[in-house]
Amino acid sequence: MSNEGYESELRSERGYVAGLYARLDAARARAQEEHDSALRGNGGTAVERDVEVRTSAKQVKRLHVADNGLCFGRLDDLSGDRTYVGRIGIFDEENDYEPLLLDWRAPASRAFYVATAATPDDVRRRRQFHTRGRQVIDFTDEVFGGMDGGGTGDAALLAAVDAPRGDGMRDIVATVQAEQDEIIRLDHPGVLVIEGGPGTGKTVVALHRVAYLLYTQRERIERNGVLVVGPNPAFLDHIGRVLPSLGESDVVFVTAGDLVPGLRVTAEDAPDVTRFKGSLRILDVLAAAIADRQRLPEQPLPIELADVTVRIDAET
Repeated sequence: MSNEGYESELRSERGYVAGLYARLDAARARAQEEHDSALRGNGGTAVERDVEVRTSAKQVKRLHVADNGLCFGRLDDLSGDRTYVGRIGIFDEENDYEPLLLDWRAPASRAFYVATAATPDDVRRRRQFHTRGRQVIDFTDEVFGGMDGGGTGDAALLAAVDAPRGDGMRDIVATVQAEQDEIIRLDHPGVLVIEGGPGTGKTVVALHRVAYLLYTQRERIERNGVLVVGPNPAFLDHIGRVLPSLGESDVVFVTAGDLVPGLRVTAEDAPDVTRFKGSLRILDVLAAAIADRQRLPEQPLPIELADVTVRIDAET
């Protein structure tokens, strides 16, 4: 792409993103008006008003946090269609709700994270925006299939790696890698263990998975709740900004010592005990403790699952 062509594209992208922010501001103003109206309690029962206040407050907060890096990428497919990807979804209400910006968790956004030269997934170009505030500073392109283009798909990732570190963990929604995205979107209802060495992104990927599940299964998960357990308050403070920055705040953060309401653990283990608990030997101790406390049920034990009740008795 020539310099003249690049500058023309940059002006076009700045105009498009500015239009998205204008719609975000309008949506935020409407949400704030609804929240103010709910606080005034115009009609309805007290319970209905409380629900409306809480719902509108969440919407205001979600739209507020979306301001930071609202749109961070664009996909061009083989048919020539363009899809912009960002923190939340924005739609053209006057044009049959045509999507102007896709939420990063939407199925159609997945190609932004997983498309490669070997498996482009019908993607011709992946464009990543570099922004400061609401302004698009520049962009880099990763082009598939031999199109004339430039840049590299690693530019945004390298810029994020080189960026100054703050006091807390940041979200990586604009630079999620294919392997991380696979974990985040994994269709698995059971236990998921994320393993890796120190600093490989286990925690931040797990938090993004929480945000993804809240997007795709919100009703079920909000009904049951989300609990994040950390080793100490300092760790929870370090990771505590990630989910709010993704627009999700209905999550409880606690340490293991605060799990039981009304019971707070204040004792500290001796150094040798701490080392033992952190070693693999503790697995044998825990297995023996569990086996020692296992008892067969005297009466059938009902287990409520999603759509069926399973009864367990001594024979099973």
